[in-house]
Amino acid sequence: MSEIAIYVHWPYCSAICPYCDFNVYRARGADNAPLIGAIAADLEAHAERFGRREVVSFFFGGGTPSLLRGAEIEQLISAANRAFKLSDECEITLESNPEDAHLFAEQAAAGINRFSVGAQAFHDDALRALGRKHDAAASLRAVEAAAATGKRVSLDLIYAREGQSVDAWRSELARALTLPIEHASLYQLTIEPGTAFARRVDRHQLVPPNDDLSAELYEATQEICDAAGFPAYEISNHGRSPAARSRHNEVYWKSGDWIGAGPGAHGRVSHNGERIAFEAQHRPADYIDAVKENGFGWIGEARLTPQEAADEVLLMGLRIEEGVDLARVETLRGAPLNRQALAWLIEQNLVTHENGRIRLTRSGRLLSNRIVAELAA
Repeated sequence: MSEIAIYVHWPYCSAICPYCDFNVYRARGADNAPLIGAIAADLEAHAERFGRREVVSFFFGGGTPSLLRGAEIEQLISAANRAFKLSDECEITLESNPEDAHLFAEQAAAGINRFSVGAQAFHDDALRALGRKHDAAASLRAVEAAAATGKRVSLDLIYAREGQSVDAWRSELARALTLPIEHASLYQLTIEPGTAFARRVDRHQLVPPNDDLSAELYEATQEICDAAGFPAYEISNHGRSPAARSRHNEVYWKSGDWIGAGPGAHGRVSHNGERIAFEAQHRPADYIDAVKENGFGWIGEARLTPQEAADEVLLMGLRIEEGVDLARVETLRGAPLNRQALAWLIEQNLVTHENGRIRLTRSGRLLSNRIVAELAA
């Protein structure tokens, strides 16, 4: 039986962060049951179409899925197990806000075995600037609460914040890596179009770090993580060991198959020789109505061309330390990559090509999207 992953998007948040461009809505105390029922039915529809494959990873993302009570999480896990089959070693991750730490024990009892704690920062002024509701002390308590469940713990932090110095980030990160965690996702702040932060930048009310400072912050991140025993296995992700890596994200980076359920969720499935991309209805009410009317919640699907599928393999695969198999990419696209560009990138020490695999160097990781564009040209 071939493996698959499941991503469930829970779109509600108690507050909308000004840097967020995800499909999110403010939680207003509505009954969760209709959306939970729709997600369960949508998963069943996917299983009927693509087969009841073994699930190796189940990821609750959002939004803020840590708003869900243990009983609600258990309903969704049970629905996935009925529709598919969760492996005995299935990684079940919950994206978790620190203010929901009081729910962690019941969420673990419901089946969560990996908490991804969205601390984002350990300075109160930075948290206020990021629009977060919790303070630094709450972040520390949340990590401790997650660790107390006995489950795996990952920590999310945002750097390259306005006014942040390299020394301040070094101190903040070094402290964070002493916490009881096995994994850290460390993201440079990105100003996404349409967000409140983008509007502030346009009005000159927010000044992100320039490229040189961003590069310094990235290099400092790698140095601190290496010294603390958290080597990078992907551009923004660091694990204490191979076993600590995010199995779910590795499905994305290695262009595996995953089902996306919930408002705005995306999925990719290889079926009957085709690579199919799915997108669900965005608004929760539209998603629920679509499931009622059609049995599934997706707004549309597209069959990727061989070149589109190959470009995804290249784009995602170059993010990870092991890189991509050149022959796989060229076989998928039915044509060679730009070998002249590859030779130049190797000469510039931005990529390596050894044993049939292309990998980004540390310098190349800062330019990954541009490198992919050059290779695919």
